[in-house]
Amino acid sequence: MSQGNAQPGLRDVLLGARVLPVLTVGEPEGAIALVRALAEGGLRVVEITLRSPKALATVEKVIRACPEVTVGVGTVLDGDQLRAAEGVGARFAVSPGLTADLVHAAWQGEIPWLPGVATVSEAMTAAAEGFPVLKLFPAAVLGGVALLKALHGPLPQLSFCPTGGIGAASYRDYLAQPNVLCVGGSWMVPGETVAAEDWPRITHLAKEITA
Repeated sequence: MSQGNAQPGLRDVLLGARVLPVLTVGEPEGAIALVRALAEGGLRVVEITLRSPKALATVEKVIRACPEVTVGVGTVLDGDQLRAAEGVGARFAVSPGLTADLVHAAWQGEIPWLPGVATVSEAMTAAAEGFPVLKLFPAAVLGGVALLKALHGPLPQLSFCPTGGIGAASYRDYLAQPNVLCVGGSWMVPGETVAAEDWPRITHLAKEITA
């Protein structure tokens, strides 16, 4: 069992965000415009996934261009990616799962890490390793709000950021749960809107959430 805090400040970041836009980006210019549009609408914490070849370089440029935004890196699959996320200045890192390699890298580094879990055993393992703040993924497939309610009884010390299958019609139900700090999703960045570079529309969607 690990001792100490491997997630410094992460709870406060997520609780302050409440809704975490999960972004898959391309060229830096478009990513910067997208992040600025979200920030203008009040969403100033974002997760940029490592799902494109230039993702890390784009993250670094977004961080420099948008100092008012807390930028995290998502889809971190191994220790090398976690270290790379810290190297470009990301404020936190997110993984879809939990591995020994990532646990070790998280304890060796300084970047707060949000591991993903899908079962009670995985949640207990993460907590024992020093990670009480967890990503529940894929939330809707696993049981959504009903699962979170079930987890709260035996594991009230754990907090979650559920992602996966959450949208405009359901995110408030997740946020109403006592063990949910925030929810992650991409419903506020529709692909066709981003492709059209309709940044005012993105800002409007963000304002609907923050209102």
